[in-house]
Amino acid sequence: MSEAWVVNASPLILFSRIARLDLIERLAPAILIPNAVIEEVRAGQQKDPTATAALAWAAKYHVADVAVITSIEHWDLGSGESQVIAHCIGGSRWAVLDDRAARRCAAAHNVPVIGTLGIVLRSKQKRLIESARRAL
Repeated sequence: MSEAWVVNASPLILFSRIARLDLIERLAPAILIPNAVIEEVRAGQQKDPTATAALAWAAKYHVADVAVITSIEHWDLGSGESQVIAHCIGGSRWAVLDDRAARRCAAAHNVPVIGTLGIVLRSKQKRLIESARRAL
C-alpha cells in the first residue's frame, strides 16, 4: 500500500467552503475518499451548496468501501469515519479526520491522523497560504 491521505467528510466540506481543496492536493502524497464519505457529503448536498463542488473534486479520488473490522465497529462511529480508518489500517496512510471519537479510534489502531487545523498549519508552514487565521 502506498502512502496516502484518506479524507473524511468534514475536512472535505470545510475546504470546499473556503474554495481551497487544492491545499489537500498540494500536501497529500496521494488522496483516497471512500464511497461512504462521498455518500455522507451527497446526503447534505441540498443544505450546503458547496457540497456539489466537494463531490466533483472528490470523484477523482473515489475508492470503494472496504470491510470494517470489529475493533473499529465497537467505536460506533459514522460510516465515513469507520471507512477512513479501515482504509488506513495496515498501510502507510493517514486518516484526515476532525471528529474527536474518530481520532481516538484511529490512535487506538495506530493510524496517524491529521485534521483540518493540521492541514491549515502545514499549508502556512509551506507558504501555500498567507494567513492561517484567514483560512480558519
